[in-house]
Amino acid sequence: MDGLDAVVGLSVQRGASVKPPGDVVVVHVLNRGADEVLRCADAARGRGPISIVTAEVASIIDPSRQDVVDDDVDEAIWEEAETGLRHQGRVTSNYLALMALGGAIAAVGLVSEPVPQTIAFVAASVIAPGFEPLAKIPLGLALRRWNVVKRGLVSSAVGYAVLVAGAALAFLALRLGGGTSVEALLANPEVHVIEDPTASSLLVSVCGAAAGVVIVLAYRRSLIAGLLVALILVPAAALVGAAAAAGRFGLAYQGLERLLIDAAFIVVLGALLVLIKQVTVHRRLPMV
Repeated sequence: MDGLDAVVGLSVQRGASVKPPGDVVVVHVLNRGADEVLRCADAARGRGPISIVTAEVASIIDPSRQDVVDDDVDEAIWEEAETGLRHQGRVTSNYLALMALGGAIAAVGLVSEPVPQTIAFVAASVIAPGFEPLAKIPLGLALRRWNVVKRGLVSSAVGYAVLVAGAALAFLALRLGGGTSVEALLANPEVHVIEDPTASSLLVSVCGAAAGVVIVLAYRRSLIAGLLVALILVPAAALVGAAAAAGRFGLAYQGLERLLIDAAFIVVLGALLVLIKQVTVHRRLPMV
């Protein structure tokens, strides 16, 4: 590894590891060389068990090669992208609670005036982790990681079912409290946009889906909220629940159609972008 130009630092502690037993190798490498280092580590598996931990470095200062450091790229390795998606989209109590709460807030937005409606939709899209479980599917498909595909499908199905239920309960609570009516839901302009999307609305969703996958692959996690606002995943799923609670099953079906359209954008564009990254950048499969 010391011959790799992207490796900034390399140290070996002989016999320092207890589990697995053996040496500890610490490699400080630029993003551009991370895949090559992992290829070397993968080749070493024939000599015994290994365990690999990756971490972000706040800064690298190497005065003799600062030009190389400054020219580094913003690419996440497959393992980091997959781990981030796994953390955000696992079926846990926290994940389900956030999906339900996001659905409830979006349901309120469906029967609100334009300004509070915008606030509700943005808040619901940020709160509900609705993108990550869907993004697992194209990552797994493109890299032939069928277990990742399965987990993505299960997380998406369970999560959005809970979101739909949360929206239905919120709409019923509003009706019982006199805060809204079926007529208010049917007359809301944004409901018509969801059930009959325009070309401009679909284009925004396409761009949001593509941007989301790029954000994941570039490890720019702080930007994830932007793509969720661009997509109509959460409001569309909330419309399914609210319309079903209102007894308008045709409208619920149209909300489901819009949800599936945005999900399809993520899967198709995501798989294409992952394949492009595989061919042009990584050129390796994940280690496990």
